[in-house]
Amino acid sequence: MAIMDFLTGEFIDVIEWTDDTRDTLVWRFETRGNAIKYGAKLTVREGQAAVFVHEGQLADVFGPGLYLLETNNMPVLTRLQHWHHGFRSPFKSEIYFVNTTRFTDQKWGTRNPVIARDPEFGPVRIRAFGTYTMRVTDPGRFLAEIVGTDGEFTSDEISYQLRNIMVQEVARVLAASSIPVLDMAANTQDLGKLIADAIAPAISQYGLSIPEFYIENISLPQEVEKMLDKRTSMGIVGDLGRFSQYAQAEAMLNASNNPGGMGAGLGAGLGAGLGMAMGARQAGYVQGPWGPAVSHAQPSPHTQPPPAPGMIAPQSTTTDPVWHIAVDGAAQGPFGRSDLGRMMNEGRFTRDTLVWAPGQDGWLPADEVPALAQLFTMLPPPLPQTPPKPPAA
Repeated sequence: MAIMDFLTGEFIDVIEWTDDTRDTLVWRFETRGNAIKYGAKLTVREGQAAVFVHEGQLADVFGPGLYLLETNNMPVLTRLQHWHHGFRSPFKSEIYFVNTTRFTDQKWGTRNPVIARDPEFGPVRIRAFGTYTMRVTDPGRFLAEIVGTDGEFTSDEISYQLRNIMVQEVARVLAASSIPVLDMAANTQDLGKLIADAIAPAISQYGLSIPEFYIENISLPQEVEKMLDKRTSMGIVGDLGRFSQYAQAEAMLNASNNPGGMGAGLGAGLGAGLGMAMGARQAGYVQGPWGPAVSHAQPSPHTQPPPAPGMIAPQSTTTDPVWHIAVDGAAQGPFGRSDLGRMMNEGRFTRDTLVWAPGQDGWLPADEVPALAQLFTMLPPPLPQTPPKPPAA
């Protein structure tokens, strides 16, 4: 009974391979303790190839289909032909099944930055990563060049070598592309095709091909990205005056939420100082020989003068060394001292003209404002009036 079990194990009728691991590239059919008899069936499924190796040399490659191992020129392993060797044939034949389907979602990435010359930023360091698809196109060459006698060869064993080839070509293509860094995201598909075509000759020597090559991201160093973020933020902010007012309000609000009194006072002081500085910049005034002189810039909405006498005056929140004057019941300005001095010489500004400046309590005659009263001390007295000439006799 034992000898029949042994003899039954020495015969194999069907040679096939099924695998569901999705990472095995090559699998060697195990013949230890079994013999392939004459007339056995070899089943090669779609997405597979069978490679016969006889006495250490590649004998034949079988594509998908059903084959009968019975031709005279086909190497067949059978230990039963050599009884005197004790069922151990000195002629060895092996069958390797090769997975020819696509192996997707293979990772690649630049380990070190790639230095490229950007037309806008100059020399920059670029990193890139993505995925690719790998496929065995020449099972015989792949077995001879890569696998050797490995009984089970997985995709991880070749991915490291492939990544080295890819990164080398990625660095060369990115450095020679002359595409601005900010425009590379819109050209990743074209760059991927260029890289795939560049690595095809080296990959084909292994019996492989790269049907698909994807660039998922091209990035700059963190320091450069931070500067780009600031540049983008400046473009989004737009009006610095309005942004400063918003920042002032935020600072005061955050300080008011601080339970410590010092924090609230400090926040309020910082907010007020920021508002005064930005208000002065918006007003566009400079220091002139007559004191602070203002250009013809439009006044900020937070430095509007109060209504003329007889109207309810709003509260002032800023202090600017510029003045508004009341002319015919309407406020005009702002004006600097040099402007008021010129208007005084023209007779449009007198001691009785009502004036107002930020921080001043209501409208006052110009003669009662110390900073403006000095203008009238330099005004020459009126010319003496000459008596009219008597009519001629």
